[in-house]
Amino acid sequence: MGGKKHKQHPAATESAPGQPPTTPSPPSSGGRRRRGRRRNQKEEEEEGIVRGGGKGGGGRDLRLRSGKMVPHTSEDDEEDVFELTELDTQELIRPKKASNLQEDSESSLAILMQVMVPFLVAGLGMVGAGLVLDLVQHWAVFQDVSELFIMVPALLGLKGNLEMTLASRLSTHANLGHLDKRENCLSMIVGNMALIQCQAIVVGFLASVAAVVMGWIPEGHFDLLHALLLCAAALVTASLASFILSLIMVGVVILSRKCRINPDNVATPIAASLGDLTTLGLLAWIASVLYISKGTDVWLSPLVVVGYLLSLPLWVWLASRNKHTKEVLYSGWTPVISAMMISSMGGLILDFTVSSYKGIAVFQPVINGVGGNLVAVQASRISTALHAAAPLGKLPKFSSELCINPCSAFCARVGHPRTARVLLLLVVPGHLVFMYTISYLKAGHTSLTPIFVVTYLLAAFLQVAILLYVSHVMVHWMWKTSIDPDNSAIPYLTALGDLLGTGLLAIAFHFLYIVGDGDSDLGD
Repeated sequence: MGGKKHKQHPAATESAPGQPPTTPSPPSSGGRRRRGRRRNQKEEEEEGIVRGGGKGGGGRDLRLRSGKMVPHTSEDDEEDVFELTELDTQELIRPKKASNLQEDSESSLAILMQVMVPFLVAGLGMVGAGLVLDLVQHWAVFQDVSELFIMVPALLGLKGNLEMTLASRLSTHANLGHLDKRENCLSMIVGNMALIQCQAIVVGFLASVAAVVMGWIPEGHFDLLHALLLCAAALVTASLASFILSLIMVGVVILSRKCRINPDNVATPIAASLGDLTTLGLLAWIASVLYISKGTDVWLSPLVVVGYLLSLPLWVWLASRNKHTKEVLYSGWTPVISAMMISSMGGLILDFTVSSYKGIAVFQPVINGVGGNLVAVQASRISTALHAAAPLGKLPKFSSELCINPCSAFCARVGHPRTARVLLLLVVPGHLVFMYTISYLKAGHTSLTPIFVVTYLLAAFLQVAILLYVSHVMVHWMWKTSIDPDNSAIPYLTALGDLLGTGLLAIAFHFLYIVGDGDSDLGD
């Protein structure tokens, strides 16, 4: 490979003074060597290996992992130089030393300013989603088909399973310079759009099946028309919401790159801002239309289900033919489906709790959305740093430990702990803005008494702190086990955020009810 050195021919020492040594070769063997080199080069291209060239290249081999060029180095390298190359031309972009990647060029203020505006916009979108859920919980379709509440966290979690994961992948490619060429950019966009449609159809179908099963087990009653309605509503909602949000994510990442803004800081919050409101609005509208037509057009729901399932092979074929999404298509299902099941557990908690505490509906999208929003920013930043610092499967020297103590995860001066502190700093003021916005709009069934505000903020702060610590451990563990965190980390983290948020919110409301908050609407 690139590390081998050929022995110098003895005749090379007899060159003229001032001229570089030459190595004559017999004419009869030159053709064989050239053919051998071409054959070796062809084999290396099939294996996804290219030579590291350019200044400082040192003949190092670069190996393709998850659509990114990363170095293939030995375990005992003391000063590895990691080179980033274009996907097609393999031209050197820039060399970086692993020991210097811990130094973050962004200050805490810069991170705060870049994250704060999208975070607030995202929060207002989540407030809008909460207002929609508070309104539609009284609709006939939600009263008669209560399993819709089980599907709400799973479908809202699509932004974490699909759109935020897409934003994280594209942000990493943008930061590594892979979107600067038009051909690469278009190929990534087309492949990822097909992949997102494929995943949305599968996740929507499985979410509806999980909702039917979880609703059927405690009641012991199965309604076929309700099951078809749930399945059709989930498929249409997942497909349309994912298509709209994916287009927006592509535009945000490309625009951020052109404006010299780190897309890791803005793409995932914007996905969160539009994801909840768009998905919940579509779910309520489509479910209501299908519910109204249930008595007259019984064929409509089965037709929608069959049509989407028949379109699935087309999206699989398109995604499998694209080199940027082929690997994710075959290996990215475990986190997406696991995250959907975790979110469905949160939906089961919501389904049981909303019947006793109507006021929980307006706050559920807010607390879940804020937690998923902030942890997605952290996970995306850690993943980008690892992609730029080390080959997949090997941790850089500044992140050699997986399970660090919580104090180190939040209190270290530089690196990711500093970002974690900035994100924690946004939790309390952000939730105060969102709570009083809900109160100003006279929405919900809960008054903002001092004990409620303190209890709610405590639950929200605890949720985000747990998520940020888990993200640090999970992303580094995935990297060490050769799992690309861009494809796997955010679905697990946002699903865990849904489960933690809904569970802690239910505990908070039950605690307030026990202590007698004095709010007559709390258990309305």
